[in-house]
Amino acid sequence: MSLYELLDDAPLASPALVSGLNGWVDAGLAGTTAAAYFGQEGEVIARFDVDQLVDYRARRPTLDIRNGVLDSMAWTELTIKRVHTERRDLLVLTGPEPDYKWQAFREAIVELASRLGIVESVCLGAIGATVPHTHPTPLLITGADRGSLESDLPLPEGTMQVPASALNIIEIYLSRPGIRSVGIWAQVPHYVEGAYFAGALALVERAAGHLGIHLSTESLVDLAREQRARLDAIVAQRPDAQAYLDQLEASGPVPPVPPGEDLSAELERFLRDATGEGRNPFEDPPADAGPER
Repeated sequence: MSLYELLDDAPLASPALVSGLNGWVDAGLAGTTAAAYFGQEGEVIARFDVDQLVDYRARRPTLDIRNGVLDSMAWTELTIKRVHTERRDLLVLTGPEPDYKWQAFREAIVELASRLGIVESVCLGAIGATVPHTHPTPLLITGADRGSLESDLPLPEGTMQVPASALNIIEIYLSRPGIRSVGIWAQVPHYVEGAYFAGALALVERAAGHLGIHLSTESLVDLAREQRARLDAIVAQRPDAQAYLDQLEASGPVPPVPPGEDLSAELERFLRDATGEGRNPFEDPPADAGPER
């Protein structure tokens, strides 16, 4: 059984794949918010069979119950959208990181890349870090080969062994047939919950520059500015939170839990209301299907 359905295989202009998957390596929803921002004006041209890929016990569909009546069921989707820009076409992959069949997912991505003529790939993600929300979002770049990493962005230092993500599968295996493939990763404040718009904005701006396209970011800029104001106002209410933020600003990365007290965990709880409900405002709502009658 095929893992995906290709709905439209019309010719594309120098297509680039932009991927952001919800799950591992999506701190502050920055990667998925950025990818969805690229794809918000697009049309779906490929759809994956999430029944084969998703553990519904971990990612349960949402059920609406109205006055005791089971009204509708909303299912998550994993899709590729086509977006036309002045210079080239973008193919934007968004949705949940697969729980199952990673090898089959890898094969499907490589096959789709060949069928659609993809010439470039950019994976977008984010990690939690001891960085303050008052500073510009730091970015890192990775790639499957040194030739893809010609960039002024810093590389992760030294040798690391980390749990892999499905984005890494895309990054590695699309490079093997010669597709230029990189990952751009935002470092978002570890104390922020919900969507972190400054991180998403940094990824969008950097990825757009990397791909050589122009993309208006006005709405994302406004969201980041409003969120920064809310965060500043809430931190100002707590001298201990302000002191911790001052430490982050002055000394750079510090242990996320200061000695002697669990201040960072308390700060996370304190800032929860300031970072929204965690929803990515640029993604499509889940597919709606009423219950069978």
